[in-house]
Amino acid sequence: MSESSTPVTSKLIERTGIEIVPESDRTAKPRDLFWPWFAANVSVFGMSYGSFVLGFGISFWQATAVSVVGIVISFLLCGLIAIAGKRGSAPTMVLSRAAFGVHGQKVPGIVSWLTSIGWETFLAIMAVLATATVISQLGGDGDSIGLKVLATVIVAALIVTASVLGYHTIMKLQSVLTWVTGAVTILYVILAIPHISLSAVMALPSGSTGQVIGALVMVMTGFGLGWINIAADWSRYQKRTASDGAIVLWNTVGGALAPAILVVFGLLLGGSDPELAVLIGSDPIGALALILPVWVLIPFLLTAVLALVSGAVLGIYSSGLTLLSLGIRIPRPSAAAIDGLILTAGTIWVVFWAADFLGPFQSFLITLGVPLASWAGILIADILRRRKDYDEDALFDPRGRYGAWDWVSIGTLAGASIVGWGFVVNLFAEDAAWNNWQGYFLGLIGGREGDWAYANLGVFFALVLSFFVTWFARAGRIRQQEQG
Repeated sequence: MSESSTPVTSKLIERTGIEIVPESDRTAKPRDLFWPWFAANVSVFGMSYGSFVLGFGISFWQATAVSVVGIVISFLLCGLIAIAGKRGSAPTMVLSRAAFGVHGQKVPGIVSWLTSIGWETFLAIMAVLATATVISQLGGDGDSIGLKVLATVIVAALIVTASVLGYHTIMKLQSVLTWVTGAVTILYVILAIPHISLSAVMALPSGSTGQVIGALVMVMTGFGLGWINIAADWSRYQKRTASDGAIVLWNTVGGALAPAILVVFGLLLGGSDPELAVLIGSDPIGALALILPVWVLIPFLLTAVLALVSGAVLGIYSSGLTLLSLGIRIPRPSAAAIDGLILTAGTIWVVFWAADFLGPFQSFLITLGVPLASWAGILIADILRRRKDYDEDALFDPRGRYGAWDWVSIGTLAGASIVGWGFVVNLFAEDAAWNNWQGYFLGLIGGREGDWAYANLGVFFALVLSFFVTWFARAGRIRQQEQG
């Protein structure tokens, strides 16, 4: 059976891999996109970002503007990528072949796969650490090896099982988790309000333009841009007649609504209690439990972990699809299981042996964020330039209209990444000295010690530069492709 032929279906386990979703299965409506995106982002972890944003040395009002704007714009970009899912009914990285070529897509595909695995492992690690912290609050031994083993097994089992079962199970799961996590998150907000000091929050000094932009880039990268490489995976079951505008709208609302509210509340908490803000830096979820009464700790733990698991499930499901798009010929459930095992191994390593791993790990993800932003700019320009649906057979045939390699896109990705890395710095220089090669263009804007050094302008530059180069350089090529 070819990759583009009709897949075998199952009521329990989704067998559809990277092949085209048949017309009979394209029954989803744009509003259905709200549930997976909302459930994956209605997490108390969003409150932790309030402390991260204030860490750039900006005022509450600057941080509020940065957070709302950054979250909405980043998920809007995800919505634009989601349009391709409706037009081609295939995973994001398969649709990327139209811009990069059937074989050329493997270049950004590897970056996407590494990024997805990295972020989902990070979510699993936070779930385990949060469990240990809450158990300590309840009077137990949070450092117990047995407890951490049990927490790791449960978290990994939930993520892998849901990912293997696939799209339909995940959609149902997310619709339930939305209400559960949403209710407990509201309860947390109510209980945490007495800890807010408006006078302390309003007394926070304003930061420079460079600090504001640095916070904006971090917010965009931590929210929408962190999901952008999988955005079309959830829209490939949409009806052909679905409105592009409605897909963008529901994707944006579903992804941005909860984080925008939670981050602003996190700003109030972090600005009121500097000590809490510091603790959040090392244990983003567990530290938030320190201000709660004992009776609510168990519900808080369960929903916090489920919210993190919800986000990890979406990522592992999609990273499995990306693995298949790289040419690995195994069933989709097997690909999800392999990525789940990698996530489990990474979580075990960090939790039990690598106490200094998180800094270098996040530094590695920051480095991957530059080429991923470049890829996003290329694909968004490609999507907005197109007027017709994709040639589904050509997405799997290197001799088809999309070709094997698109050297304009690959060259743009390489060039924009080189520029982008020159304007970012390693935020974990002490723990990840091997990654201090970045920032070689910072001398143009004040050097490594200037106000702009930690603005991470390279992510913006990679995204915007790639978009405009693609918009103009590939316009003729796209018209040629659509004419056959």
